[in-house]
Amino acid sequence: MVKRKEQEHLLQQAGRRQLLRGEIDRREFVSRSLVAGLGLAGVGVAAKYGVGSALAQDRPLTPTFYDWIENLHPDIAEVNSRFPGINYQIAPVQGFGIERFVAEAKKGESTWDVYVGQTPFVEMTSLVEADVIEPWDDYIPADVLDDLIPSIRDECTIDGKLYSWPFLLDVIGMGWHAGVIEKAGLADTPPETWDDYLANAKTVVDSGAAPFGATFDAHGWRSVAPMAHSMSSDVYTSEGLFDFTSDAAIEALMLMKKIMAVSNPDILLAGATDGGVNGTPDEVAFAAQRVGYYTKYFNAPLRMAQYWDEPTQLHMGPLPKFANGEGSTVFWTTGSALFKHGKNKEKAAEYIKSLTYDPQIWQDSIAGTETGHPGQLPPYKSIYAEWNANTPDWMLPFVALVREQLNQARAIDNHLFGLSQFQIGQPLWQAYLTDEISDPRVAMQNVVEAVRAEMDRG
Repeated sequence: MVKRKEQEHLLQQAGRRQLLRGEIDRREFVSRSLVAGLGLAGVGVAAKYGVGSALAQDRPLTPTFYDWIENLHPDIAEVNSRFPGINYQIAPVQGFGIERFVAEAKKGESTWDVYVGQTPFVEMTSLVEADVIEPWDDYIPADVLDDLIPSIRDECTIDGKLYSWPFLLDVIGMGWHAGVIEKAGLADTPPETWDDYLANAKTVVDSGAAPFGATFDAHGWRSVAPMAHSMSSDVYTSEGLFDFTSDAAIEALMLMKKIMAVSNPDILLAGATDGGVNGTPDEVAFAAQRVGYYTKYFNAPLRMAQYWDEPTQLHMGPLPKFANGEGSTVFWTTGSALFKHGKNKEKAAEYIKSLTYDPQIWQDSIAGTETGHPGQLPPYKSIYAEWNANTPDWMLPFVALVREQLNQARAIDNHLFGLSQFQIGQPLWQAYLTDEISDPRVAMQNVVEAVRAEMDRG
């Protein structure tokens, strides 16, 4: 009874504040007061009037994070300390699964206020269509919205609404082991074309400088898509699906097979962690200094080089391109989703702003710490402008490289099947990589048909 009276009081106080601000008239205020007087039954009715936020005080700010983000960015704990009473949690997700979020939304509820771990092309459209999340537009400060790098803002937007508040920027590029390259008698410079890349990788193997010349991550959004972009980023259908039968996609698949001839033999195996998505064989090979060249998002070679005797032997450059190719690549951000049925939405926005502008997080990400070196970058124009005007003594050259590559990169189009099209297609295009199918176009046509069949199944 005491708790119910407290809730009624909170609802009435919220109504009074809105009345004084002119947001509702006196008739609406009286109506809401009557609703509040209904007690616990009235609480459910009151949600229809938008006054449920008053009850947010019953639950502390509750963010939930994909665990790898906490592992790579330990200063999140310092940000949390600025929000007394915060109920910080690790998200119940693995391999990008969102089942728990959808199940709760179907019941009109959410255990959490905000999810930090959303990648737009991966699950954002699914969360929007399942009515799990809502746009940030009513909560994100206008100056923050305007501070977003335009291509990143576009990536995070659906129908003019910002559904992901971006946090960590990743761009696909290339790294190499300078010691291995020198031992092979090669120039310590990035190969500009894939032909040069393949020739150099073969030289690494033939010279005995390392067992493997090159490696990549076999997941399609980390291999097929960026390699295709390096020829042409115009590889999406009118409905936003990746065009697996485009010339660029076919060339990308053929390139993967050529790289595999000088790569670690387990390259097509699933990863050891996170439902097979992470801890992939390419990372293991590069960390063990058994490979010369490596194409993946830049944070991967940075993290793997920490295990080397001399991490300074890591050098990085742009993704190679096909001769006369566009020279594009792929980027994405990992950001935050606002749960439609969460509470504390204004406080959630305050928290995410503090998190994403935190200078120590960016210093640790770029310069590295004793526990990690993720190398992920911020999404804001102002931060780069400040670094350019007053370069910190901890700044490293790769930041300028990655930021420049963003100008050439393109995000994978947002679509309900943005991620799953690659997951559905991988075993089918791998039939070409393993010589079960001799024609890459046949393999890719099989992918298109399989994706379409899944879409038709609903």
